[in-house]
Amino acid sequence: MPDDVLILGAGAAGLMCAITAGRRGRSVRVLERAERAGKKILISGGGRCNFTNLDAGPENYISSEPAFCRSALARYKPGDFIEMVERHGIAYHEKKLGQLFCDGSSREIVAMLLSECTAAGVRVETNADACEISRDTDGLFTVRVGSETFPARSLVVAAGGLSWPKLGGSDVAYRLARQFGLRIIEPRPGLVPLTFGGETGRLCEALSGVSLPCRAEALAAGGRPFRESLLFTHRGLSGPAVLQISSYLPDTGESVRFDLLPDAPEEDWLAGRHAKGDYTPILKVLAERLPQRVAEAFCAAFDPRCPLRQCSAKALAALDRNLRQWTLEPAGTEGYAKAEVTVGGIDTRGLNSRTMEAREVRGLYFIGEAVDVTGQLGGFNFQWAWASGHAAGEAV
Repeated sequence: MPDDVLILGAGAAGLMCAITAGRRGRSVRVLERAERAGKKILISGGGRCNFTNLDAGPENYISSEPAFCRSALARYKPGDFIEMVERHGIAYHEKKLGQLFCDGSSREIVAMLLSECTAAGVRVETNADACEISRDTDGLFTVRVGSETFPARSLVVAAGGLSWPKLGGSDVAYRLARQFGLRIIEPRPGLVPLTFGGETGRLCEALSGVSLPCRAEALAAGGRPFRESLLFTHRGLSGPAVLQISSYLPDTGESVRFDLLPDAPEEDWLAGRHAKGDYTPILKVLAERLPQRVAEAFCAAFDPRCPLRQCSAKALAALDRNLRQWTLEPAGTEGYAKAEVTVGGIDTRGLNSRTMEAREVRGLYFIGEAVDVTGQLGGFNFQWAWASGHAAGEAV
């Protein structure tokens, strides 16, 4: 007998879809190519799983069709997942900006999802790498895994994207989409560190390990500014602010801008003190607002011992402008190996936004990261996984 629902991928979206469909009395089987379910969940949030964001809404997602995510997000909200977490007695806290984390371990979330699967009669099979998928004239799907075949009336693809290949990231979902005639929005790494060459690259390497608050934005890509921290690395820049804007950079060659003084008053910081005859050494003035090593790097054009009053007003204005509008052109990114998500994916114009079903292939569904819907940093991608999985689970 064929299963009612066969799901490829036991990640966040796949398990949520399985739970939702199983609760509705569907016979559900999940095939996971890795040796265990939820591997990406396990390492998320530094091992504590930033499992949702209280403020999740369509404005927090990137897509070629921005309104696509609206329906699924409206019908499965952060509070719905929180209810499940609380029912299982999992302690959690809000870290900042609506981001919810487990007090303990991400393993609790995976255990919760698998427990819910068991209660719903879902069968989860690991080390099950689908090697061939077909659909007959009656609309029945057949998935071959080694010498075994699994027939199903509905096939849900929750195979993720290209990010974190060591955890199973692959192009399986894209290959299946193309097999059945769906289009792909060109994938690229998202929530990923940026790399720099030349003088900027050398500066980043020299400051590797230093972090500071900033306001960051991608200039040409329509991205909004993010007030988060920046981290210098031996290859370039990382930290939450950089990861956020990276998802808004469709190509290298796009400029990014950083305000390294997000908390400093707009007026009278350098120019005002200069006009008042302030004799504080310029390095000490910068170090009042910046980490010492960053202050040293940015006043390299000056004698660090030089009193502020003895610097020219023009030079100080240029320094202030450079700190508030530090504009750079990345050489690239650290790629899918360091990317938390994949931007792009299955073209949403080929999917029903309410059910996640392919418009031209009845019974075929795509959910989660595989779809061209990418959340910002901070639990938004998990909420899309829960919401899109729930939407498909209600429809299969």
